[in-house]
Amino acid sequence: MTIKVVRGNPTPEELAAALAVVRARAAAAALPSGAPTVPDAWSDPSRIAARRVPQPGPASWSRTYWPGA
Repeated sequence: MTIKVVRGNPTPEELAAALAVVRARAAAAALPSGAPTVPDAWSDPSRIAARRVPQPGPASWSRTYWPGA
């Protein structure tokens, strides 16, 4: 792949950024459209709901953030 600057005087950082965008677009176009995607584990709502909510009480505020406390 050849990239030619036809106008302006870009800095090396600007050229690197432009090349990164072009390569990312080319890589995305090369992927098959029906490829299954695996969601990230941190965005899975079931990991939050897997633990029980602490019961209300005088010290429940201290158990609301730290798991297993």
